[in-house]
Parts: sequence; C-alpha cells; structure tokens
Amino acid sequence: MLIPARMASSRLPDKPLADIAGLPMVVRVAQRALLSQATKVVVAADDERIVEACEAHGVQAILTRADHASGSDRLAEACEQLDLDGSDCVVNVQGDEPLINPQLIDAVAQLLTDRPEASMGTAAHAIETLEDWRNPNVVKLVCDAQGLAQYFSRAPIPFARDHADHAWWNNAAALGGHAGFAPLRHVGIYSYRAGFLRHFPQLAPAPTEALEALEQLRALWHGHRIAVHVTQDAPGAGVDTPADLERVRALLD
Repeated sequence: MLIPARMASSRLPDKPLADIAGLPMVVRVAQRALLSQATKVVVAADDERIVEACEAHGVQAILTRADHASGSDRLAEACEQLDLDGSDCVVNVQGDEPLINPQLIDAVAQLLTDRPEASMGTAAHAIETLEDWRNPNVVKLVCDAQGLAQYFSRAPIPFARDHADHAWWNNAAALGGHAGFAPLRHVGIYSYRAGFLRHFPQLAPAPTEALEALEQLRALWHGHRIAVHVTQDAPGAGVDTPADLERVRALLD
C-alpha cells in the first residue's frame, strides 16, 4: 500500500504533519492502513520532513520528487523505487484520510483479484441528500450492470430528467420500478496493478479529465476498466480545511 503525501496545501499548510492527538496526520493514516491486510505500507512523500516524521514513529517512507503533477505520478515513481513487480496490487490511500476504514482498504484491493478485466479498483457509497447530489465538490459515478464504472462527474448524475427537484431515488413511482437505484458518491481510494500504475502517467490526458478535473477519467478515456466496491457505510471525510482538522481532532482526542 502506498500513501502519497505532499507538503503544499493552499487551505491547510503542512497538512501531512498536522497534529492529531499527538501524532502527525500522515502517521495516523499509516496506522489505520496497517490494520488492513496489506503486506507493506509505505508513505511516498515530497518533503524530507514527512519522511523524518514517519520514521520517528516506525512508519516506512520514501522521498519522491517534489515536482510531480499528480498523486499518480508520485505513486509511479514509488513503484520504481520499491522495485514492485508489475502484477503487485497497490492500494492508494490519501494522506489526509486519518479515519479510513481498514476493511474498505481490503475490499478495494480484493477487486483486482475478483475482476481481472479491471486495471483499477475504487469505492463508492449511496448519496442520501439532494444537496450532496447537486454539490460539485461531491464526485458522482455511474456503474454498469457488472459493477464497472461508466463515468465520474462533478455534475449530478444520473440525472432524472422529470424529477430533478427532489431526491428521486427514494421515489419508486419516479423510477418506474428501479427504486433503490441511488446515485453514488465516489470515495477517493484506488487499487492498481503496479504495471498499470507505472504506465498511467504516460497516457495522454483526456479532455474529460481536464473539464471535470478528475484524473481517473483518463483511464476510462483510454479504454481501461475501473471496478467499483459499493460500501454501505459512508467513510469518514478527509481533512482539507482547518475546520475538518478540528472535527477529526475532536473525534480522536
């Protein structure tokens, strides 16, 4: 398992080192990850201070270049540094998810075993409110009948043309027998085969990726499949702002 961690954050400077109940946030994330079935957990950092903080608490970390354009680029370099075999499963847990569920990590990793046609795995859960469905900061996705992602968007998808003014997924009449087909919120955790992860940064960026600002659309654009684990429980939200940090501190103090 790899945890990308970068020091720069416009809304929360030095975010990986933010103190949460006496430990840096990135160490908290790694400790949660170590409760999963992962054989190894490594932080891929862009700053020596992150590496030092991890090593001080017994967490393995490596230093990667600071100029990577994306987390996937950083993970691709980490695969090279760690000399991973192309068939190795790599789970990407974001460095700002101190409440990540270890069982969710295992479920996303298992997708690559269960779905050999997929190059990637990820997770989602049902959206409950109309506000979240309409919120562009909540990434939505639509799956096909086999549980493979068809599209990711910041727009409200799927769009019920005649019922968009209410939570149509709770209205059996509106859905014509498809009651329970709730829109899905994407959870930012991924599994990859190391060989695909090395190749991913070489793929040309997709127009959809640029428009939506969603990197995973590059994989779909180039014909790769993404398997989706739908979890019943909404994962704990990540830490993006000072308010998020205080919320998590209150939960863990």
